[in-house]
Amino acid sequence: MPGLVPGIHVLSSGGKDVDGRDKPGHDELSGRRRRRSPLTRFLMTLPAALVSFLFSAAPAFADLKICNRMSYVVEAAIGIDDKAATATRGWFRIDPAACRVVVQGTLTADRILLNARALGVYGASPIPQSGSDMLCVAQDNFVIAAARQCRSGQTQVPFTQVTPTQGADGNLVAYLAEDSEYDDEQARLAGIQRLLVIAGYDAAPIDGVDGPKTQAALAAFLKSRGLSSDIVGSQNFFKTMVDAVQTPSATGLTWCNDTPHKVMAAIATDDGKAVTSRGWYRIDPKTCLHPDVTGQPKQIFSFAEAVDADNRVIKLKDRPLNWGGDRQLCTRETKFETGEQTDCGARGFAATGFGAVDMSSGGKTLRFAVP
Repeated sequence: MPGLVPGIHVLSSGGKDVDGRDKPGHDELSGRRRRRSPLTRFLMTLPAALVSFLFSAAPAFADLKICNRMSYVVEAAIGIDDKAATATRGWFRIDPAACRVVVQGTLTADRILLNARALGVYGASPIPQSGSDMLCVAQDNFVIAAARQCRSGQTQVPFTQVTPTQGADGNLVAYLAEDSEYDDEQARLAGIQRLLVIAGYDAAPIDGVDGPKTQAALAAFLKSRGLSSDIVGSQNFFKTMVDAVQTPSATGLTWCNDTPHKVMAAIATDDGKAVTSRGWYRIDPKTCLHPDVTGQPKQIFSFAEAVDADNRVIKLKDRPLNWGGDRQLCTRETKFETGEQTDCGARGFAATGFGAVDMSSGGKTLRFAVP
């Protein structure tokens, strides 16, 4: 169709969008939707970092790879349980509609487990986890030999047990999926739509279906960044989009973390009827983030605090390193969203001091720095 941005409908092949360490034959699966068994559909609709496998007898030399059919850029960690010893390794970054080899060669294990997290750019933990095995991970790339006993800088997260099975190319394959059950092409487009919305462009709804609104939003994004439409089909396009979202913007609210620490932030919006607070958004050191704000709120409030690798609040001279204000609003330690701001303690929340953000100029960048 005339006017469409090239590349957005076509799933890359021949090694594109696959991790550079993939060997020949580790190409992405086709965008054609396969018929799924009832068991596979059930696994793919669990409320977790959802995993399904195609099963048949697997050769011992097969590699294990994870394919992402979610609308998020994810980071995956695997757990290997073998003879009462459990090891974990991560993080493997996987773009929508891409695959990544996580184990090469012979794999012998009693159990294989998986955890997946979305990048911090997506906000407050958008991928729920429901696994029953609590294993240790670290914030950055890690290999942990004894993963049931966490050390300093490590935290326990739920892993889901999976059954390694054989894909069409002879290798073991797992799919990360959402309730919508995107195929590869839909996942790629939904992933682009999601990042466009976070960047402040109107590409909603996030449904993996192309149309004039998505094309207009994508064209505006490319023009604002001085990018050619050819980049849409490139291997690094999602990195380009994520980097763009993590830079200051002339519109909307931007948080920038100028500290050496991880920062967790919360936002609140007043629409004239109620004040809704939600969090937490992870902002890694030396990066920026645009929190998602829908509608046109009358007022925006912000709170952020620096935390260490164990998610404990960092203190300077016995005072927490945080950035807020005098407006007392409700938060809690885990992911939250609440439109009720009274009796925080009685409802399992904590009253936290948010600061009002002046958005009169149309855009505001809040920079968090160590005083």
